[in-house]
Amino acid sequence: MIERLKQRADFLKAARARRVAMPGLVLQMRKRSDAGTPGEAPLRVGFTVTRKVGNAVVRNRAKRRLRAAVAAILPCYGLPGRDYVVIGRAGTLTRPFALLQGDLEQALARVHGQGKRKRPPDRPSTG
Repeated sequence: MIERLKQRADFLKAARARRVAMPGLVLQMRKRSDAGTPGEAPLRVGFTVTRKVGNAVVRNRAKRRLRAAVAAILPCYGLPGRDYVVIGRAGTLTRPFALLQGDLEQALARVHGQGKRKRPPDRPSTG
């Protein structure tokens, strides 16, 4: 079951937790300490799009796209007892929906510690 984040304090706590940036979105995730047993606690999700993205119409359209992507992806890849905050970016509206869903899948894998991280190439030792 997916619940919604609505309290500002929950958004602020998630902002201090793990974060992954993708071309279409930014995903923040925090493990709740008040969740109780992990299997019982529902996962919660919140959405935000800043005014830098556009006016109210543009921001609401971006949030609708993010909600649709989350509804399709998060039940399969989300973990119970976690709070997720999905932040819309300028590319949220122009990115094809399949790629937006792929961004969300990759972000979830990386925020859970299962995805590939870009590592800098090993430097040869000079000496």
